[in-house]
Amino acid sequence: MRWTNLSRDGERAAPALFGTDSVTRTFDTPEFRGITFHEIRARSIVNRVPGASRMPFEWTVNPYRGCSHACVYCFARKTHSYLDLDTGTGFDSQIVVKVNAPELLRRELAAAKWRGEHIAMGTNVDCYQRAEGRYRLMPGIIDALTERANPFSILTKGTLILRDLERLRRAADVTDVGVSVSVGFLDAALWRTVEPGTPAPERRLAPVRTLTGHG
Repeated sequence: MRWTNLSRDGERAAPALFGTDSVTRTFDTPEFRGITFHEIRARSIVNRVPGASRMPFEWTVNPYRGCSHACVYCFARKTHSYLDLDTGTGFDSQIVVKVNAPELLRRELAAAKWRGEHIAMGTNVDCYQRAEGRYRLMPGIIDALTERANPFSILTKGTLILRDLERLRRAADVTDVGVSVSVGFLDAALWRTVEPGTPAPERRLAPVRTLTGHG
């Protein structure tokens, strides 16, 4: 796996995305069977969106690379090739975990150059995929954003977001917070074919109701 000399845009001239002190783990539990986790310490966590992008935001935070949701249409699959990882089943089962994401975010938000701009999450891979249930990176990330009253948004297919409901409410008291839950269809056969690792579509409607009910 190509960990060293890897720049943010795939060129070798810039600093590496993270160091070589990675730890690879597997867990023999039903929800993680067949999945390998690569725990790394990232060197940066607030990422600038390429200037040519048509996205309505300029900055993102991605605590994970790869996604066990296994959506066949995911545009982020090609990012696994930057690490010499397979973009098919490898993207679904080789998950890079940035274990230092919350502490690194606090440091970057405190930097003099940071202007408190909107940060989008879940736009590359889902930050509430199954790995989050074990690694619990999002509570620290939300807390770091709340401490700085930094506006943010989250896009997810994961019902686990309700675990952090109280944190989201506290954040919304001090800054602009947006949450979007992706439910593309309700057809069960289609769901199992194209989004096999996600919660069932009807289960995703529960967070929509709850989050809406809390404003």
